[in-house]
Amino acid sequence: MLTASLAPLDETITIAELTRDPYPIYRRLRREAPVLRVKSVGRTFLTKAADTKYVKDNAALFSSDDPNTPMKRAFLAHTLMRKDHDEHRAERMAMMPALMPKTIESVWAPLYAKLAAAYLDRLPRGEVVDLYPALAGPLAARILAHAMGVPDASDEDMQRWSQTLIDGAGNFGWTPGPFDATDIANAEMDKCIRANAERVRTEPDSSALSFMVNTKNPIPESQMIANVKIAIGGGINEPRDALLTILYGLLTNPDQLDAVRAGGKWRSAFEEGVRWVAPIQASSRLVMEDTEIRGCLIPKGDTVMTIQASANRDEDVFDDGENYNGLREPNPHQAFGNGPHHCAGAHLSRRTVGAILLPMLFERFPNMTLLDPASVRWHGFGFRGPLNLPLLLQ
Repeated sequence: MLTASLAPLDETITIAELTRDPYPIYRRLRREAPVLRVKSVGRTFLTKAADTKYVKDNAALFSSDDPNTPMKRAFLAHTLMRKDHDEHRAERMAMMPALMPKTIESVWAPLYAKLAAAYLDRLPRGEVVDLYPALAGPLAARILAHAMGVPDASDEDMQRWSQTLIDGAGNFGWTPGPFDATDIANAEMDKCIRANAERVRTEPDSSALSFMVNTKNPIPESQMIANVKIAIGGGINEPRDALLTILYGLLTNPDQLDAVRAGGKWRSAFEEGVRWVAPIQASSRLVMEDTEIRGCLIPKGDTVMTIQASANRDEDVFDDGENYNGLREPNPHQAFGNGPHHCAGAHLSRRTVGAILLPMLFERFPNMTLLDPASVRWHGFGFRGPLNLPLLLQ
């Protein structure tokens, strides 16, 4: 029988504050209240790296199947993100052949290099260009459309679907507007995915949809569709926001940029970008049994929120974690999660954005500059990244 007290309750932190700039709040919580019930979100926040890792590694005690998350309503499906153990593993493994290093190296990396060159060709030299709509968003959408098996979905549709799903899944206030939008997007995605499932039945390729459709013992079609939707929901913003964040970090630290270029340290620059501003900032887990974290009772049925954004700046793990350091090594960040739900697209993101696009961009525009860092707008609580990145390309 646990005799610890409940974690303190905060009634002052708002979702609007967390969306605008959560980092000063997380810094204070790590110091003063690393386990905290936050009324506005209806979750118990965990802001220390050791605690977020403990929860993610312990699926038996902290279940992904949290019925209080808006995700099921947003996706109109019980997705693999909210499943555990054998059920989760079966659905994840159904699509994993498309995302294994071997497939990435032989199929997606060459295709991405070709796509990246074409998208870079469209950028005007000597002008100020916002790389969010001009490159980062569309290119992330294009490679994902191919990798998932929906190559006929336009860049615009892929990005709109992704943002709509993100807005719905992050709608912790349960307001109706975002769900009205996800209902429309779901109908469009269902139609597109079903049509492509028929296509890959007769013309198999290396996409996730093709592997799922053509395996000996396929998972139900509803779950294939849900899998592709999950990838669309999380597979555009992560590489897009990572690229923009890394460019911001390097261009506001020219000495680091010089060292990264001289030493070919693009992998370090990439890992530091996703550490510094984690594209996926927080995750929910349902508590299966009464437990205790840092002397606080976490009762069965409670929902904890692992704040990767905070864990990635934890003073116990990182020196000067509030600042970008493109040469940081080692870098044991938790931006891709850990445990059974480790991000399935991590390899693809590292290979495409980190190893291919970053050096290609600086080769093409060696003197590009961020004229006004203060003009870059950052946004998001559950998912976070820059909303713009105006660069002078030269």
